[in-house]
Amino acid sequence: MKVSLLRRFWVTFVATTIGLYASGCNRFRTKGSEHIPRQGGVLFAANHISGYETVLIPWAILKIQPWQMIWAPAKEELFNHPFLRWFFVSLGAFPVKRGRDVRATAVLSKLLKTEKVMLFPEGTRRPDGSLGKGNRGVGKLIYDARPVVIPVALTGLNHWRFPGIGQRGKAHFGPPLDLSDLYLLDDHKETHQMIVERVMAAIADGLVKSTTPSPSLKKEGRF
Repeated sequence: MKVSLLRRFWVTFVATTIGLYASGCNRFRTKGSEHIPRQGGVLFAANHISGYETVLIPWAILKIQPWQMIWAPAKEELFNHPFLRWFFVSLGAFPVKRGRDVRATAVLSKLLKTEKVMLFPEGTRRPDGSLGKGNRGVGKLIYDARPVVIPVALTGLNHWRFPGIGQRGKAHFGPPLDLSDLYLLDDHKETHQMIVERVMAAIADGLVKSTTPSPSLKKEGRF
């Protein structure tokens, strides 16, 4: 999708500004950034524990791959106010109606062919940090578009308060998922369910890894 250089600069500027607050005044860290593809046709599937990740995931990507667009669906209530609508749209967000939104699904399918898209398979925020079930519609979307799927596990951000200093948070980017065996199955709801379950299992695995200190750090006594 053709996007002006000015808009790319704006997105990078906003994400970097918030990212500097997150990593400078607070302790937001990323792990697994080597798994972030440089080309498009990518779905970043993350757990949804706060509002911070909607900017911090793009920042984690843009700090190593600047000037890119990270597209994301968001609930339509966020777009009711004219200024907020302009702000969110300028950053790559677009409204999605609750329930089955055919138009938004079509937009997502098109974007996933060539662009980078951020999505929360649970469909709703879980402030307690627990991992919920994935929406089967996400499995259908992946089955149809066949993007590279990168699971993203987020921890700590549900405890953040603004303004705050010294707060901890982490984003763990996992390796691309191999869904080739599921793509061989028929286009049925059972297949879509298996796809989203594999995505959620990968996020769960990332949550375990992001909260388990490495052996070297244990020896150093840093945990």
